[in-house]
Amino acid sequence: MSHIFTPAILREYDIRGTVGKTLHVADAHALGKAFGTFVVRAGGKHVMVGYDGRTHSPDFEAALVEGLLSTGLNIERIGCGPTPMLYFSTQYHKADAGIMVTGSHNPPDQNGFKMLLAKYLPGGGPVYGEAVKKLAALAAKDDFVTGKGSEKKIDIREAYIDLLLKAYKGTKPLKVVWDCGNGASGEIVQRLTKKLPGTHMILFGEIDGRFPNHEPDPSDEKNLHFLQEEVRKQKADCGIAFDGDADRCIAVDNEGRALMGDQLLMIYASDILKSHPGAPVIADVKASQTLFDDIKRLGGQPVMWKTGNPLIKAKMAELNAPLGGEMSGHIFFGDNHNFDDGIYAAMKLLSLVSRADRSLGAWRDALPAMVSAPETRFRVDEARKFGIVDEVKARLQKTGANVNPIDGVRVMTMDGWWLLRASNTDALLVTRAEAKDEAGLTRLKAQLTDQLKASGVTPPAF
Repeated sequence: MSHIFTPAILREYDIRGTVGKTLHVADAHALGKAFGTFVVRAGGKHVMVGYDGRTHSPDFEAALVEGLLSTGLNIERIGCGPTPMLYFSTQYHKADAGIMVTGSHNPPDQNGFKMLLAKYLPGGGPVYGEAVKKLAALAAKDDFVTGKGSEKKIDIREAYIDLLLKAYKGTKPLKVVWDCGNGASGEIVQRLTKKLPGTHMILFGEIDGRFPNHEPDPSDEKNLHFLQEEVRKQKADCGIAFDGDADRCIAVDNEGRALMGDQLLMIYASDILKSHPGAPVIADVKASQTLFDDIKRLGGQPVMWKTGNPLIKAKMAELNAPLGGEMSGHIFFGDNHNFDDGIYAAMKLLSLVSRADRSLGAWRDALPAMVSAPETRFRVDEARKFGIVDEVKARLQKTGANVNPIDGVRVMTMDGWWLLRASNTDALLVTRAEAKDEAGLTRLKAQLTDQLKASGVTPPAF
């Protein structure tokens, strides 16, 4: 029987929608049949399945598994946990594919699916973009393979924790505050910290898909308030915050100040480039120019690339890069199969802080300083969002402006740079600007404002 997905849930990087409105249990069942068909036709037989802590995730996982089984696949169900644990399970059990039921950092009424194929299969790697459209087409045409699959439940938690412990190379004990945000990281972090040296305090470690304490998105600094206060109160060495499915992390230094994804990348790069001299380090177009300049200063090859974690992963694989990341806190390590794993990234950071001869706050102060306008996202007509960016690009290129069009427009001036790009997942435009001083930032924002007005767009307050 054919199945039509609501178009809005077919995102660039995954499938995601509002439960009971655009996303239903029937979608999970149809996706199981479509993804199962995709895997079988690629030559696969074995799929790992996991789910996050949202209240509706168990029902979606059950329907998904039923659909997968109908295609004749062998399914191993790892239960509730972080998305990176699902990624890990595909490697650990040498599976051909994996699929995770997760709404990531979205509000509690939303859910979705993240998928990957083993790299040795055709189209291997994250399943996104055109592959998502192909899954929808299979469902619309009722073009499914059929068979009788098998399924079993397994416990991968201790093996995953062993991986995380191996990533820790600290020398002195630390005092650390962890904010799990009631997300899927809670149980793993509680088990992990019992095996780590030092003192560890966990905020909101109970997995609760209603997210009663704050939104599960640490890249928005308002969600770091509890962590920052606790780090200051406890005089901790640092704090770590995860998003809802723990594939991202953001840090807080010993003074309670946030370190976003590009700042963390500077710290990681300073270590990794010692053992990988001259290696490429990849960051998305929203990252600070100081990051790219610092990578070059350290002897690495800075590579600016498109925003979107599957895109960064693909570029890392292409260039054999040991490190990559995004402003949002997705950090990818080559020694962990290019997976974006917030807990693994935290282990790497704690290792560096533990071995350093200075505090994380002093390390942060030593990073190049710039004045920036934070990432601002604002709604526009879905049908117009890419056209607006194209119009701005055309006008700027006519004037001879220094424009990087790799993902939207990133415009370099004597003052610094500003960015305008269209979201690949929502009816949104995204802006950011960074300058050497406040006067320069004001001029950059004025240029961006003028360009938006020229395309008939009301500029946001940024």
